[in-house]
Amino acid sequence: MGIRNGSFVDFLLIALILGNLLLLGSSRLMSYIRICAAQGLLVSALTFILHRGEVSARIVVLVVGSAVLKAGLFPWLLIRAVRVAYIKKEIEPIVGYSASLIFGVLILALSLWLSARLPIHGKAAASFVPTAAFFTIFTGCFLIVSRTKAITQVISYLVLENGIYLFGLPFVGEAALLIELGVFLDLTVGVAVMGIIIYHISREFDSLDVKHLSTLKDWGS
Repeated sequence: MGIRNGSFVDFLLIALILGNLLLLGSSRLMSYIRICAAQGLLVSALTFILHRGEVSARIVVLVVGSAVLKAGLFPWLLIRAVRVAYIKKEIEPIVGYSASLIFGVLILALSLWLSARLPIHGKAAASFVPTAAFFTIFTGCFLIVSRTKAITQVISYLVLENGIYLFGLPFVGEAALLIELGVFLDLTVGVAVMGIIIYHISREFDSLDVKHLSTLKDWGS
């Protein structure tokens, strides 16, 4: 049974890694949102599976909270922002999609190298948790700096947070519930505020390219 559970965990982590590669090679914002929502479901499932032998109120809150926020509320807010702004795909990213995929393979190799050198034991040591976490963090950071639309960068920030969440998942029993809920609250407020900002940027500039934000400096001078 332990081997079967370990294999299922690895299957979910591989799905998460493939999702990151799809993010790097995709140009459609709706695909970004769907993949981000799928990642939310995956990390929620991993939360339960890795700690199913020690189910407590904290674990239940984490599973339900992460599923509702990451796979429900955040994607819904982002879909509304996309529909209001009338956009369908990323236009002229700083780094092309083919180059992004090549970079993705490189950072995946780097993630494997880093995780192999971490002195991790227990739940994380028996699977690809550190590798998937590193790769998700690196993917989020890369998308933030290589994509120009504000809404894409919001999604990238959520991907980055998924990686950080995943890295701390095996050790959640040692973390304070207040800190975990604080992360959820920060993300909720952040996504809500970014949704408002995206809407007003679209109305002012007829574009969500963050390069247009440089013109705000002229207004202030």
